[in-house]
Amino acid sequence: MYEIIANPEDYQIDQLINGTDNANIELTKDERNKWAGEVVNFSEKLMEFAKKSKELARLLDSDEKISATPASLKTLKIQLFAINDALNSALEIADKLESDIIRK
Repeated sequence: MYEIIANPEDYQIDQLINGTDNANIELTKDERNKWAGEVVNFSEKLMEFAKKSKELARLLDSDEKISATPASLKTLKIQLFAINDALNSALEIADKLESDIIRK
């Protein structure tokens, strides 16, 4: 048996959770299937992102000529930094969630 011990305060979402009951409930099979499907959707999006990023890396590493205006190059850099920040945040949240699902 597992228990989800995620504390909303640890995720800075406690204001969204105020007023909810703190008693443990057992997740139904339907609820578990729904959430498993959501996790599969996340995984599929990550696989699609991996394909896109490998293609971009291949292009940038190729012998193809690439030109850019200073503004478009800066935009590319900013967007890549934004993606990196988002991925780092997602991994931190995933690590935290992983430790918040414990075997009882």
